[in-house]
Amino acid sequence: MLMILVHRLDGAPFYLNAELVETVEATPDTVIVLVNGHRYIVREPIDEVISRILNYRRFLFVAIPPNPIETMLQER
Repeated sequence: MLMILVHRLDGAPFYLNAELVETVEATPDTVIVLVNGHRYIVREPIDEVISRILNYRRFLFVAIPPNPIETMLQER
């Protein structure tokens, strides 16, 4: 899958190209900002959006460990 599934506040689903995500912030709604400046407010909490982006990247780059933060801490 080349995109991640998210939902608008009204519950309408849409797919977002994870390669274009510049920032994800909680304001308290989750706001996704793309590199082209487009902003999307979605139902999913910020940690779920980040998880979906990481899963997408793992799909592309198998070498990324399942839990990169834990792996970095273990390497210390």
